[in-house]
Amino acid sequence: MFTGLIQDVGTVYTARKLQHHIQLTIKVSQLEVLADYKLGDSMAINGVCLTAVQVKPPYFTVDVTPVTYQKTNLGRLKNGAPVNLERALRADQRFEGHFVFGHVDTTTKLLQKQRVENMLQLYFYRPPQISDEIIAQGAIAINGASLTIATVRPGAFSIALIPHSLAQTNFANLTIGSVVNLETDMLGKYVKQLLKN
Repeated sequence: MFTGLIQDVGTVYTARKLQHHIQLTIKVSQLEVLADYKLGDSMAINGVCLTAVQVKPPYFTVDVTPVTYQKTNLGRLKNGAPVNLERALRADQRFEGHFVFGHVDTTTKLLQKQRVENMLQLYFYRPPQISDEIIAQGAIAINGASLTIATVRPGAFSIALIPHSLAQTNFANLTIGSVVNLETDMLGKYVKQLLKN
C-alpha cells in the first residue's frame, strides 16, 4: 500500500518492448529511495504498483504486463520521461496522504492549465465510468500523487497545486492532452458498492 506522497521523480532509462510485456528501467534522482530496496520489493511508478526484477542503484527494473500498460500511461512512456516514484509503506511509518493501492482505475487527459496566484490549477477530463467517485474535496491519486479535488463540473474536475507539489512531482511536465493515471479513493468505492447492494 502507498500514501500518494511522492518520494522522487525518476526518469525512464529504457522502455523495452519484449515478446509478451514491457520492461522499464528507471533511474532515480535520489539514491535514498533505493536504500534497502531489493528484488521483489514494490514501487509505485506513476501510481502503478510494480515489482522490482532487478536493482542496481541508481537503476531498478520492473516488468509491465500487457493488461497494465494498456490500462495505464506506462505503455506511452519514452526514454527520458519523468515518473513519480513512491516506495511501498512500511507498517512502522507515519501515514499521510490517503490510502493508495497502486491499482489504477483508468487514465484521463489534461484539458486546461490555469495559474491562480501561486497555484497551478489543472483541469482533467472526468471519465464517465468513475464519474460518481470524483467528488469536490474528495481524495484522488493522479500519477500516484495524493491530491484533493478542487472543483467538479460536467465532464471535468480540477486540482490545485502549490509550488511544493509541483516541485516534488512530474506535473510541471504535463501539457494539454497529456495522459495521466487515476485511482479513486478506495473508501468511496466500498461505500458505492454497499449502496448498490
